[in-house]
Amino acid sequence: MKELLESLLDEKAPGPFLSFSIFHLIKALELIATNYPIGRGRLSEELGIGEGAIRTVVERLRNAGLITVSKQGCLPTEKGEKIWSKMQRLFPQKARLKPNKLAVAACNVAIRVRGCGDKIRSGLEQRDAALLAGAKGAMTLFFRQGRLILPTISEDVRQDYPDAFRHFTERLQLEENDVIVVGSADTWDKAEYGALAAAWSLIDNDGSSRS
Repeated sequence: MKELLESLLDEKAPGPFLSFSIFHLIKALELIATNYPIGRGRLSEELGIGEGAIRTVVERLRNAGLITVSKQGCLPTEKGEKIWSKMQRLFPQKARLKPNKLAVAACNVAIRVRGCGDKIRSGLEQRDAALLAGAKGAMTLFFRQGRLILPTISEDVRQDYPDAFRHFTERLQLEENDVIVVGSADTWDKAEYGALAAAWSLIDNDGSSRS
């Protein structure tokens, strides 16, 4: 899954110079899989990129066999639905968070990553990925033995930041060894792409959690 989607950014692929990222492709696939049929105009608005870039996004998804295009708009293929289902298993929840003592930016988007808490060290790799995607910051937490842990900051967020813990757990149904990555930015789209970049950094090319 990861290798397939990243291959759509290959410079050898047909089309103009790319003005979009892997995360625009993923967001486009999400929108098409959950809101079909959907037109290019709405995709352009939702993704925050121009119509020329959207044409290239649509063409690459179609050439990969992930979507079809009709007069009504874009629709997922069976292959596209399978890819999106796999994405949902890996990233089962996404939520917008209000500012709190841990998520202090105007816009904060959290993505729950299933079952890879043992892959987290300091969270710096996820933060760097989010920054490269345009976010202003990011944090990575993991859930273990009933405790939500923020590496180097808190071994028990429930105790140290009770309001933040309550907000996280109200929006996300955590299971043992799950990870929360939070992208923070001045706009919702940059916060979401930052969170997605951080989550994406935890996934291997075969679509499994990193080892």
